[in-house]
Amino acid sequence: MSELKAQMDQLGKAAKAAAQDLALAPAEAKNNALKAAAQAMRAQLPTILEANKKDMAAAEAKGISSAMLDRLALDPDRIEAMAKGLEAIAAFPDPVGKSLESWEQPNGLKFEKVSVPLGVIGIIYESRPNVTADAGALCLKAGNASILRGGSESFHSSGAILTCLQIGLESAGLPIAAIQRVPTTDRAAVGHLLTMNDYVDLIIPRGGRGLIERIQTESRVPVLAHLDGLCHTYLHKSADPKMALEVVLNAKMRRTGVCGATETLLVDDAFADDDLKPILKRLIAKGCEIRGDTAIQALDKRINKAVEADWDTEYLDAIISIRKVNGLIDAIAHINRHGSHHTEAIITEDSSAAAAFQQEVDAGIVIHNASTQFADGGQFGMGAEIGISTGKLHARGPVGANQLTSYKYLVRGNGHARP
Repeated sequence: MSELKAQMDQLGKAAKAAAQDLALAPAEAKNNALKAAAQAMRAQLPTILEANKKDMAAAEAKGISSAMLDRLALDPDRIEAMAKGLEAIAAFPDPVGKSLESWEQPNGLKFEKVSVPLGVIGIIYESRPNVTADAGALCLKAGNASILRGGSESFHSSGAILTCLQIGLESAGLPIAAIQRVPTTDRAAVGHLLTMNDYVDLIIPRGGRGLIERIQTESRVPVLAHLDGLCHTYLHKSADPKMALEVVLNAKMRRTGVCGATETLLVDDAFADDDLKPILKRLIAKGCEIRGDTAIQALDKRINKAVEADWDTEYLDAIISIRKVNGLIDAIAHINRHGSHHTEAIITEDSSAAAAFQQEVDAGIVIHNASTQFADGGQFGMGAEIGISTGKLHARGPVGANQLTSYKYLVRGNGHARP
Protein backbone atom coordinates (compact mmCIF):
# COMPACT_ATOMS: atom_id res chain seq x y z
CA MET A 1 0.00 0.00 0.00
CA SER A 2 2.87 2.39 0.82
CA GLU A 3 4.41 1.62 -2.57
CA LEU A 4 1.13 2.56 -4.31
CA LYS A 5 0.87 5.78 -2.30
CA ALA A 6 4.43 6.73 -3.26
CA GLN A 7 3.61 6.03 -6.89
CA MET A 8 0.49 8.21 -6.74
CA ASP A 9 2.36 11.01 -4.96
CA GLN A 10 4.96 10.97 -7.72
CA LEU A 11 2.19 11.37 -10.30
CA GLY A 12 0.86 14.32 -8.32
CA LYS A 13 4.23 16.04 -8.02
CA ALA A 14 4.91 15.65 -11.73
CA ALA A 15 1.44 16.92 -12.61
CA LYS A 16 1.80 19.97 -10.39
CA ALA A 17 5.12 20.89 -11.98
CA ALA A 18 3.65 20.38 -15.45
CA ALA A 19 0.63 22.53 -14.59
CA GLN A 20 2.93 25.44 -13.73
CA ASP A 21 4.52 25.15 -17.18
CA LEU A 22 1.18 24.81 -18.95
CA ALA A 23 -0.24 27.90 -17.28
CA LEU A 24 2.40 29.92 -19.14
CA ALA A 25 2.42 27.89 -22.36
CA PRO A 26 1.47 29.81 -25.50
CA ALA A 27 -1.70 28.77 -27.29
CA GLU A 28 0.34 27.71 -30.33
CA ALA A 29 2.29 25.11 -28.33
CA LYS A 30 -0.88 23.56 -26.89
CA ASN A 31 -2.53 23.49 -30.31
CA ASN A 32 0.54 21.95 -31.92
CA ALA A 33 0.53 19.22 -29.28
CA LEU A 34 -3.11 18.40 -30.00
CA LYS A 35 -2.59 18.30 -33.76
CA ALA A 36 0.48 16.11 -33.40
CA ALA A 37 -1.45 13.79 -31.09
CA ALA A 38 -4.17 13.46 -33.72
CA GLN A 39 -1.58 12.46 -36.33
CA ALA A 40 -0.02 10.00 -33.89
CA MET A 41 -3.45 8.47 -33.30
CA ARG A 42 -3.85 7.85 -37.03
CA ALA A 43 -0.33 6.46 -37.31
CA GLN A 44 -0.88 4.22 -34.27
CA LEU A 45 -4.24 2.89 -35.51
CA PRO A 46 -3.17 -0.80 -35.62
CA THR A 47 -1.68 -0.54 -32.12
CA ILE A 48 -4.82 1.04 -30.68
CA LEU A 49 -7.05 -1.58 -32.32
CA GLU A 50 -4.88 -4.40 -30.99
CA ALA A 51 -5.04 -2.95 -27.49
CA ASN A 52 -8.82 -2.61 -27.78
CA LYS A 53 -9.05 -6.20 -28.95
CA LYS A 54 -7.47 -7.32 -25.65
CA ASP A 55 -9.93 -5.22 -23.66
CA MET A 56 -12.92 -6.51 -25.64
CA ALA A 57 -11.89 -10.14 -25.18
CA ALA A 58 -11.52 -9.69 -21.43
CA ALA A 59 -14.85 -7.83 -21.19
CA GLU A 60 -16.70 -10.50 -23.16
CA ALA A 61 -15.21 -13.17 -20.90
CA LYS A 62 -16.63 -11.28 -17.91
CA GLY A 63 -20.09 -11.28 -19.49
CA ILE A 64 -20.38 -7.48 -19.72
CA SER A 65 -23.65 -6.25 -21.27
CA SER A 66 -23.92 -5.47 -24.99
CA ALA A 67 -24.43 -1.77 -24.20
CA MET A 68 -21.21 -1.64 -22.18
CA LEU A 69 -19.36 -3.54 -24.90
CA ASP A 70 -20.54 -0.91 -27.38
CA ARG A 71 -19.10 1.80 -25.14
CA LEU A 72 -15.79 -0.03 -24.98
CA ALA A 73 -15.42 -0.95 -28.65
CA LEU A 74 -13.13 0.98 -30.99
CA ASP A 75 -12.95 0.76 -34.78
CA PRO A 76 -11.21 2.88 -37.42
CA ASP A 77 -14.17 5.27 -37.63
CA ARG A 78 -14.26 5.87 -33.88
CA ILE A 79 -10.50 6.37 -33.75
CA GLU A 80 -10.69 8.84 -36.63
CA ALA A 81 -13.49 10.63 -34.77
CA MET A 82 -11.17 10.93 -31.74
CA ALA A 83 -8.40 12.34 -33.94
CA LYS A 84 -10.76 14.86 -35.50
CA GLY A 85 -11.97 15.77 -32.02
CA LEU A 86 -8.39 16.66 -31.03
CA GLU A 87 -8.04 18.82 -34.12
CA ALA A 88 -11.36 20.51 -33.40
CA ILE A 89 -10.22 21.35 -29.87
CA ALA A 90 -6.97 22.74 -31.27
CA ALA A 91 -8.92 25.00 -33.64
CA PHE A 92 -10.95 26.60 -30.84
CA PRO A 93 -9.96 29.97 -29.34
CA ASP A 94 -7.70 29.64 -26.34
CA PRO A 95 -9.77 29.78 -23.14
CA VAL A 96 -6.88 31.03 -20.99
CA GLY A 97 -6.11 34.71 -20.48
CA LYS A 98 -9.47 35.96 -21.77
CA SER A 99 -10.75 39.21 -20.35
CA LEU A 100 -14.17 38.30 -18.95
CA GLU A 101 -15.08 41.69 -17.47
CA SER A 102 -13.42 45.04 -16.86
CA TRP A 103 -14.45 48.24 -15.15
CA GLU A 104 -13.11 51.32 -13.41
CA GLN A 105 -14.12 52.64 -10.01
CA PRO A 106 -14.68 56.38 -9.36
CA ASN A 107 -11.34 56.52 -7.52
CA GLY A 108 -9.51 55.51 -10.69
CA LEU A 109 -8.72 51.90 -9.75
CA LYS A 110 -9.07 49.61 -12.76
CA PHE A 111 -10.37 46.05 -12.39
CA GLU A 112 -10.23 43.15 -14.84
CA LYS A 113 -11.52 39.57 -14.48
CA VAL A 114 -9.30 37.18 -16.47
CA SER A 115 -9.65 33.41 -17.13
CA VAL A 116 -6.91 31.16 -15.73
CA PRO A 117 -6.33 27.38 -15.59
CA LEU A 118 -7.63 25.39 -12.64
CA GLY A 119 -4.31 23.56 -12.16
CA VAL A 120 -4.30 19.76 -11.85
CA ILE A 121 -7.47 17.83 -12.61
CA GLY A 122 -8.04 14.20 -11.66
CA ILE A 123 -10.55 12.51 -13.96
CA ILE A 124 -12.10 9.18 -12.99
CA TYR A 125 -14.23 7.43 -15.59
CA GLU A 126 -15.51 4.03 -16.56
CA SER A 127 -15.26 1.92 -19.70
CA ARG A 128 -15.28 4.41 -22.62
CA PRO A 129 -11.68 4.73 -23.90
CA ASN A 130 -12.47 7.83 -25.99
CA VAL A 131 -12.77 9.77 -22.72
CA THR A 132 -8.99 9.43 -22.42
CA ALA A 133 -8.53 11.50 -25.58
CA ASP A 134 -11.30 14.00 -24.83
CA ALA A 135 -10.37 14.57 -21.20
CA GLY A 136 -6.64 14.85 -21.75
CA ALA A 137 -7.07 17.20 -24.71
CA LEU A 138 -9.60 19.49 -23.05
CA CYS A 139 -7.51 19.81 -19.90
CA LEU A 140 -4.47 20.63 -22.02
CA LYS A 141 -6.35 23.24 -24.06
CA ALA A 142 -7.39 24.95 -20.82
CA GLY A 143 -3.81 24.89 -19.50
CA ASN A 144 -4.42 22.16 -16.92
CA ALA A 145 -2.41 19.05 -16.17
CA SER A 146 -4.49 15.91 -15.86
CA ILE A 147 -4.28 12.58 -14.06
CA LEU A 148 -6.61 10.10 -15.75
CA ARG A 149 -8.05 6.99 -14.17
CA GLY A 150 -10.10 5.00 -16.67
CA GLY A 151 -12.04 1.84 -15.98
CA SER A 152 -10.16 -1.44 -15.79
CA GLU A 153 -12.12 -2.70 -18.81
CA SER A 154 -10.42 -0.11 -21.06
CA PHE A 155 -6.94 -0.30 -19.53
CA HIS A 156 -5.05 -1.34 -22.67
CA SER A 157 -7.06 0.91 -25.02
CA SER A 158 -6.60 3.95 -22.80
CA GLY A 159 -2.88 3.27 -22.53
CA ALA A 160 -2.49 3.23 -26.31
CA ILE A 161 -4.43 6.49 -26.63
CA LEU A 162 -2.39 8.11 -23.86
CA THR A 163 0.80 7.26 -25.73
CA CYS A 164 -0.48 9.28 -28.70
CA LEU A 165 -1.29 12.25 -26.47
CA GLN A 166 2.18 12.17 -24.93
CA ILE A 167 3.79 11.93 -28.38
CA GLY A 168 1.96 15.16 -29.19
CA LEU A 169 3.12 16.84 -25.99
CA GLU A 170 6.75 15.89 -26.56
CA SER A 171 6.71 17.07 -30.17
CA ALA A 172 5.43 20.48 -29.06
CA GLY A 173 8.05 20.85 -26.32
CA LEU A 174 5.55 20.45 -23.47
CA PRO A 175 6.08 18.14 -20.46
CA ILE A 176 4.62 14.67 -21.02
CA ALA A 177 3.53 14.76 -17.35
CA ALA A 178 0.87 17.23 -18.48
CA ILE A 179 -1.28 14.19 -19.28
CA GLN A 180 -0.73 11.11 -17.11
CA ARG A 181 -2.81 8.17 -16.06
CA VAL A 182 -2.93 5.96 -13.00
CA PRO A 183 -0.79 3.03 -14.17
CA THR A 184 -2.67 0.33 -12.28
CA THR A 185 -6.17 -1.14 -12.12
CA ASP A 186 -5.91 -1.40 -8.34
CA ARG A 187 -9.01 0.34 -6.96
CA ALA A 188 -7.02 1.55 -3.96
CA ALA A 189 -5.35 4.03 -6.32
CA VAL A 190 -8.64 5.92 -6.60
CA GLY A 191 -8.73 6.32 -2.83
CA HIS A 192 -5.27 7.86 -2.91
CA LEU A 193 -6.17 10.21 -5.76
CA LEU A 194 -9.15 11.50 -3.78
CA THR A 195 -6.91 12.56 -0.89
CA MET A 196 -4.14 14.22 -2.92
CA ASN A 197 -5.28 17.77 -2.18
CA ASP A 198 -1.65 18.95 -2.06
CA TYR A 199 -1.37 18.24 -5.78
CA VAL A 200 -4.88 17.97 -7.27
CA ASP A 201 -7.22 20.96 -7.59
CA LEU A 202 -10.37 19.27 -8.91
CA ILE A 203 -11.79 15.76 -9.30
CA ILE A 204 -14.16 15.05 -12.18
CA PRO A 205 -15.89 11.66 -11.96
CA ARG A 206 -17.77 10.33 -14.96
CA GLY A 207 -19.74 7.14 -14.48
CA GLY A 208 -22.59 5.44 -12.65
CA ARG A 209 -24.28 6.54 -9.46
CA GLY A 210 -22.22 4.19 -7.28
CA LEU A 211 -18.93 5.65 -8.51
CA ILE A 212 -20.11 9.24 -8.13
CA GLU A 213 -21.49 8.73 -4.63
CA ARG A 214 -18.28 7.05 -3.47
CA ILE A 215 -16.17 9.91 -4.80
CA GLN A 216 -18.41 12.62 -3.33
CA THR A 217 -18.23 10.86 0.06
CA GLU A 218 -14.49 10.16 0.15
CA SER A 219 -12.88 13.03 -1.73
CA ARG A 220 -10.91 15.72 0.07
CA VAL A 221 -10.58 17.50 -3.28
CA PRO A 222 -13.49 19.54 -4.75
CA VAL A 223 -15.67 17.40 -7.04
CA LEU A 224 -17.42 18.39 -10.27
CA ALA A 225 -19.99 15.60 -10.54
CA HIS A 226 -21.17 14.03 -13.78
CA LEU A 227 -24.04 11.89 -12.57
CA ASP A 228 -26.01 9.29 -14.50
CA GLY A 229 -28.24 10.29 -17.41
CA LEU A 230 -31.79 9.45 -16.40
CA CYS A 231 -33.23 11.39 -19.34
CA HIS A 232 -36.90 11.87 -20.26
CA THR A 233 -38.78 12.74 -23.42
CA TYR A 234 -42.28 14.16 -22.94
CA LEU A 235 -44.87 13.98 -25.72
CA HIS A 236 -47.12 16.97 -25.14
CA LYS A 237 -50.70 16.83 -26.39
CA SER A 238 -49.77 19.09 -29.32
CA ALA A 239 -46.75 17.03 -30.41
CA ASP A 240 -46.56 16.38 -34.15
CA PRO A 241 -47.00 12.58 -34.48
CA LYS A 242 -44.42 12.18 -37.25
CA MET A 243 -41.84 14.24 -35.36
CA ALA A 244 -42.62 12.34 -32.15
CA LEU A 245 -41.98 9.02 -33.87
CA GLU A 246 -38.63 10.03 -35.36
CA VAL A 247 -37.35 11.84 -32.28
CA VAL A 248 -38.33 9.13 -29.78
CA LEU A 249 -36.73 6.37 -31.87
CA ASN A 250 -33.51 8.37 -32.14
CA ALA A 251 -33.53 9.43 -28.48
CA LYS A 252 -33.82 5.84 -27.29
CA MET A 253 -32.24 3.65 -29.97
CA ARG A 254 -29.49 5.64 -31.74
CA ARG A 255 -27.04 4.51 -29.06
CA THR A 256 -28.60 2.99 -25.98
CA GLY A 257 -25.42 3.06 -23.89
CA VAL A 258 -24.79 6.83 -23.87
CA CYS A 259 -25.78 9.11 -21.03
CA GLY A 260 -28.02 11.19 -23.31
CA ALA A 261 -30.26 8.26 -24.25
CA THR A 262 -33.90 8.67 -23.23
CA GLU A 263 -34.78 6.18 -20.50
CA THR A 264 -38.36 7.25 -19.77
CA LEU A 265 -41.02 8.41 -22.21
CA LEU A 266 -43.86 10.47 -20.75
CA VAL A 267 -47.03 10.68 -22.83
CA ASP A 268 -49.73 13.28 -22.33
CA ASP A 269 -53.18 11.79 -21.66
CA ALA A 270 -54.44 13.95 -24.54
CA PHE A 271 -51.88 12.61 -27.05
CA ALA A 272 -53.86 10.23 -29.27
CA ASP A 273 -53.35 6.51 -28.70
CA ASP A 274 -53.53 5.98 -32.47
CA ASP A 275 -50.45 8.22 -32.80
CA LEU A 276 -48.67 6.50 -29.91
CA LYS A 277 -49.16 2.92 -31.13
CA PRO A 278 -46.80 3.29 -34.15
CA ILE A 279 -44.08 4.54 -31.79
CA LEU A 280 -44.51 1.51 -29.54
CA LYS A 281 -44.48 -0.87 -32.50
CA ARG A 282 -41.33 0.65 -33.98
CA LEU A 283 -39.52 0.50 -30.65
CA ILE A 284 -40.43 -3.16 -30.23
CA ALA A 285 -39.44 -3.90 -33.83
CA LYS A 286 -36.01 -2.42 -33.12
CA GLY A 287 -35.57 -4.80 -30.18
CA CYS A 288 -36.47 -2.40 -27.39
CA GLU A 289 -38.18 -3.78 -24.30
CA ILE A 290 -41.00 -1.52 -23.13
CA ARG A 291 -42.06 -1.33 -19.50
CA GLY A 292 -45.30 0.58 -19.19
CA ASP A 293 -47.95 1.63 -16.73
CA THR A 294 -51.44 0.14 -16.99
CA ALA A 295 -52.61 2.57 -19.68
CA ILE A 296 -49.55 1.89 -21.84
CA GLN A 297 -49.75 -1.88 -21.35
CA ALA A 298 -53.32 -1.81 -22.68
CA LEU A 299 -52.05 -0.63 -26.07
CA ASP A 300 -49.86 -3.65 -26.86
CA LYS A 301 -49.72 -7.08 -25.22
CA ARG A 302 -45.94 -7.23 -25.68
CA ILE A 303 -45.41 -4.43 -23.15
CA ASN A 304 -44.21 -5.48 -19.70
CA LYS A 305 -45.49 -3.98 -16.48
CA ALA A 306 -43.39 -1.14 -15.09
CA VAL A 307 -42.59 -1.20 -11.38
CA GLU A 308 -41.78 1.82 -9.25
CA ALA A 309 -38.03 1.27 -9.58
CA ASP A 310 -38.25 1.70 -13.37
CA TRP A 311 -38.92 5.43 -13.03
CA ASP A 312 -35.54 5.77 -11.27
CA THR A 313 -33.46 3.51 -13.52
CA GLU A 314 -30.85 4.47 -16.10
CA TYR A 315 -30.92 1.35 -18.28
CA LEU A 316 -28.09 2.11 -20.73
CA ASP A 317 -29.69 -0.64 -22.77
CA ALA A 318 -32.55 -1.25 -25.20
CA ILE A 319 -35.17 -0.80 -22.47
CA ILE A 320 -37.55 2.12 -22.00
CA SER A 321 -40.19 2.87 -19.37
CA ILE A 322 -43.33 4.66 -20.52
CA ARG A 323 -46.18 6.22 -18.57
CA LYS A 324 -49.14 8.49 -19.20
CA VAL A 325 -49.18 11.88 -17.45
CA ASN A 326 -52.00 14.30 -16.81
CA GLY A 327 -50.66 17.27 -18.73
CA LEU A 328 -47.60 19.52 -18.60
CA ILE A 329 -47.57 20.12 -14.84
CA ASP A 330 -47.66 16.38 -14.13
CA ALA A 331 -44.83 15.76 -16.62
CA ILE A 332 -42.62 18.44 -15.07
CA ALA A 333 -43.31 17.10 -11.58
CA HIS A 334 -42.37 13.55 -12.62
CA ILE A 335 -39.12 14.71 -14.22
CA ASN A 336 -38.08 16.88 -11.30
CA ARG A 337 -38.83 14.02 -8.90
CA HIS A 338 -37.18 11.16 -10.83
CA GLY A 339 -34.65 12.79 -13.19
CA SER A 340 -30.91 13.11 -12.63
CA HIS A 341 -30.74 16.79 -13.76
CA HIS A 342 -28.96 15.76 -16.96
CA THR A 343 -31.05 16.18 -20.15
CA GLU A 344 -34.82 16.43 -20.64
CA ALA A 345 -36.89 17.02 -23.78
CA ILE A 346 -40.39 18.08 -24.77
CA ILE A 347 -42.00 17.44 -28.16
CA THR A 348 -44.69 20.04 -28.79
CA GLU A 349 -46.01 22.55 -31.31
CA ASP A 350 -47.17 24.77 -28.43
CA SER A 351 -44.52 27.44 -27.85
CA SER A 352 -46.01 28.42 -24.48
CA ALA A 353 -45.83 24.82 -23.25
CA ALA A 354 -42.25 24.55 -24.50
CA ALA A 355 -41.27 27.76 -22.71
CA ALA A 356 -42.84 26.60 -19.44
CA PHE A 357 -41.13 23.20 -19.70
CA GLN A 358 -37.71 24.73 -20.38
CA GLN A 359 -38.09 27.20 -17.53
CA GLU A 360 -39.45 24.81 -14.89
CA VAL A 361 -37.55 21.57 -15.52
CA ASP A 362 -34.44 21.35 -13.32
CA ALA A 363 -31.73 19.98 -15.61
CA GLY A 364 -28.44 21.03 -17.16
CA ILE A 365 -29.91 20.65 -20.67
CA VAL A 366 -33.57 21.15 -21.58
CA ILE A 367 -34.52 20.47 -25.21
CA HIS A 368 -37.51 21.41 -27.37
CA ASN A 369 -38.38 19.28 -30.42
CA ALA A 370 -35.10 17.38 -30.67
CA SER A 371 -33.52 14.16 -29.43
CA THR A 372 -31.93 13.95 -25.98
CA GLN A 373 -28.92 12.39 -27.72
CA PHE A 374 -27.83 15.92 -28.67
CA ALA A 375 -26.50 16.06 -25.08
CA ASP A 376 -22.93 16.08 -26.32
CA GLY A 377 -20.28 18.78 -26.27
CA GLY A 378 -19.44 18.18 -29.92
CA GLN A 379 -23.06 18.82 -30.87
CA PHE A 380 -22.93 22.05 -28.86
CA GLY A 381 -19.98 23.21 -30.95
CA MET A 382 -17.47 22.64 -28.13
CA GLY A 383 -15.39 20.14 -30.13
CA ALA A 384 -15.60 17.66 -27.26
CA GLU A 385 -16.54 17.48 -23.60
CA ILE A 386 -15.41 15.66 -20.52
CA GLY A 387 -19.02 14.96 -19.62
CA ILE A 388 -22.33 16.52 -18.67
CA SER A 389 -22.22 18.18 -15.27
CA THR A 390 -25.43 17.55 -13.34
CA GLY A 391 -24.55 19.87 -10.47
CA LYS A 392 -25.01 23.63 -10.25
CA LEU A 393 -21.66 24.91 -9.00
CA HIS A 394 -18.84 26.07 -11.28
CA ALA A 395 -20.14 24.40 -14.46
CA ARG A 396 -23.42 22.82 -15.59
CA GLY A 397 -24.26 20.83 -18.71
CA PRO A 398 -21.49 20.00 -21.21
CA VAL A 399 -18.03 20.63 -19.74
CA GLY A 400 -15.62 21.74 -22.45
CA ALA A 401 -12.36 23.66 -22.33
CA ASN A 402 -13.96 26.96 -21.29
CA GLN A 403 -15.58 25.27 -18.29
CA LEU A 404 -12.18 23.94 -17.16
CA THR A 405 -10.91 27.40 -16.26
CA SER A 406 -11.32 29.60 -13.23
CA TYR A 407 -10.55 33.32 -13.05
CA LYS A 408 -8.63 35.91 -11.11
CA TYR A 409 -8.99 39.65 -10.69
CA LEU A 410 -6.30 42.03 -11.86
CA VAL A 411 -6.35 45.40 -10.13
CA ARG A 412 -4.33 48.32 -11.50
CA GLY A 413 -3.73 51.54 -9.61
CA ASN A 414 -1.52 54.57 -9.64
CA GLY A 415 -0.22 54.86 -6.09
CA HIS A 416 -3.70 54.35 -4.58
CA ALA A 417 -3.89 54.02 -0.79
CA ARG A 418 -7.18 53.14 0.85
CA PRO A 419 -8.55 55.90 3.09
